[in-house]
Order: sequence, then C-alpha cells, then structure tokens
Amino acid sequence: MAKKYWLLKSEPSEFSIDDLEKSKNKTTHWDGVRNYQARNFMKEMKKGDQVLFYHSSTEPTAVVGVCEVVKEAYADHTQFDPDDKHFFPSAKPDNPIWFMVDIKFVKKLKNPVTLQKIKANPKLKNMKLIQKGSRLSVMPVEKNEFDEILKAGS
Repeated sequence: MAKKYWLLKSEPSEFSIDDLEKSKNKTTHWDGVRNYQARNFMKEMKKGDQVLFYHSSTEPTAVVGVCEVVKEAYADHTQFDPDDKHFFPSAKPDNPIWFMVDIKFVKKLKNPVTLQKIKANPKLKNMKLIQKGSRLSVMPVEKNEFDEILKAGS
C-alpha cells in the first residue's frame, strides 16, 4: 500500500504543534472531528502516512510542522461523553459515528509556510487547501505538494 499524505488543521489556541511535541511520547489522538467528509478521510489514513500540521484561525495561518499517523481510525471516545463539547447523542459505543487517529510529532518546519505563500506558489495551485469552498480540517495532499511544502519550509 502506497504511503499517503494529509493535512490536519488545528487552532493553536486549542492544540498547537508545540502541544503535540510536548505530548507523552510526542503522540496524541486527533479527536473532535465532526464533519462527515473529514471523518471519511481519517478512516482512509494508514499507519506511516505523513501529515502536514496546519495552524488555522490565527495570524498568519500556516503549515508549521510534520507528524505521522501511528494508529489507524478508531471510535472517538468524546462522542459518548455528555460532558465533552464533542458529545454526539446519537452515537453509541456499538455503533460509533465519529473516528479519530493517533499522530506522532516528526518535526517543526524551520520556516512556517503561510497560506499566502501556498497561494503564491504555482506548484501548489491545485492543493485542496486553497480550493474555493474547502474548509475541511482533514484533507488529502498530493506527494508533490507535500514535498513542495517541506522545501518551502526548510
């Protein structure tokens, strides 16, 4: 199975690349996704897939690091917890609706690659991140786009 590439968005005020790096074993679960298309993308993720970590809802928005999928999709426990902001009443443990993956910190980019730089780079003109109406927090990335972002961030 060929390795795939992804982009995960997170608001740094909620969970940043620094938070990931400080996590136990530099690893965490990626919970709280409540969009069906983003969930479906997470269910496609395989162990070893590479992920661009993107800081959203901040100034500037940017790809700030790389992480790796270390555990494939499993039921997101937050959907079952009535005290959690991601509680989903219709989800049941024997029939989960939402899933999460575990990711591990790989590295921070020396130079964050801002959305402005991505839009200005002709090699990234087809990237899903900059397509009109694309607001997903989880999305696939082509290998050439992944490589171009790494080059721009080094």
